[in-house]
Amino acid sequence: MDQTQMAVLILLGSFLLMIVLRFHICFSVALSTALCMMYLDMPLITICQQMVKAVNSFSLMAVPYFITMGAIMGAGGIGEKIVDLANALVGWMDGGLAMVNCLDSFFFGGISGSAAADTASLGSMLIPMMVEQGYDADFATAITITSSVEGILVPPSHNMVIYSTAACGVSVGALFMAGYIPGALLCFSLMVGCFILCRVNNYPKGGKFNLVNAVKQIFRSFWAMASILIVVVGVAVGWFTATESAAIAVVYSLIVSLYIYKGLNWKGVWDVLTEAIDTLSIVLIVMATSGAFGYLLSYLKVPALVAGAIRGITTNPILIALLINLILLFLGCIMDMAPIILITTPILLPLAQEIGMSQVQFGVMLMLNCGIGLLTPPVGSVLFIGSAVAKRPMDKVVVATIPFYICMIITLMLITFVPGVTELLPTLAGFNV
Repeated sequence: MDQTQMAVLILLGSFLLMIVLRFHICFSVALSTALCMMYLDMPLITICQQMVKAVNSFSLMAVPYFITMGAIMGAGGIGEKIVDLANALVGWMDGGLAMVNCLDSFFFGGISGSAAADTASLGSMLIPMMVEQGYDADFATAITITSSVEGILVPPSHNMVIYSTAACGVSVGALFMAGYIPGALLCFSLMVGCFILCRVNNYPKGGKFNLVNAVKQIFRSFWAMASILIVVVGVAVGWFTATESAAIAVVYSLIVSLYIYKGLNWKGVWDVLTEAIDTLSIVLIVMATSGAFGYLLSYLKVPALVAGAIRGITTNPILIALLINLILLFLGCIMDMAPIILITTPILLPLAQEIGMSQVQFGVMLMLNCGIGLLTPPVGSVLFIGSAVAKRPMDKVVVATIPFYICMIITLMLITFVPGVTELLPTLAGFNV
């Protein structure tokens, strides 16, 4: 075994060992990087240099704004308006509240851009409501956590901004536009799964559809949904950069939460900002340490080694695409979302492009794989949040989630093998994909 192979073994082996020992992800990444550099006799100051370089990006300035916007809107009474709108539109169907759960995640995801925020805020309202109406608690938790993944696909998703940086500047606007159809497909597939399960288990049906009430709720939720227009339309037509639109959306969400919906006061604003800073600090330290880890992967030519290993298994584009998905799904079981994006993009994106995927298609596929990972033990953060909100054992929630995993995998296959699912809207908007 030569020095390079031994260095790769130390880097990846120590990283996986620390993951198994339940080290925090940022410590796992940083310590494995340090061990490998010491073996290679590289100066450890390189770690600091690469950490600074990883977060020294103008496009990343959008991330704290999007996180802050989601926190303000989540605490400002927006969730209730979204639930009322979804209930008016689909609450009359079989399994009405389950359908509402799917649809309001699509709407709320477009505001918060976070599966965790969706589960924590909407789950605390909808899970008790569903249980009170006769739904099984584990079923209610399962549909809440799986539908929350829509928020990762539907803009403004700060994870797409992170991917844009990792992919060397793919357009954030194109990624935002690309997420809408996959997000809608995921919502639809979960609603179909809900419809079948609600029929089988004889869960309650909502009241009759009321057109007047639906129109009324659309107008009531206008101020909430307008934040999406500020971000997506502003970026798509070139009025703002992603960072500028995010900053404007923070100010807008503050005004709406304080003075229109009045779900937040100035004391509450400080609490929300504290929460946003806590979230942001975790995201940035993970990004910084992952930057140093990614530097070593590139230095040791790991992307070429992985690509060569996969080509050694098969040259069939379909099988290669499936292998890429399997790798990402496996990593999702043991790692958080941000480091997966930062570490795997330089490795797997060139391979995906070789089989005909665009950067945009791969990015959306990566998002959904990571989203599924958020729901899988042992590191599924959204799974933990959902179990905590519902006060249900995690193993029972996982069993109840199995039918919805199938719905998500079907959507993932459509994204993987039908380029138009991700590329249609960006192309129509004039982006070069």
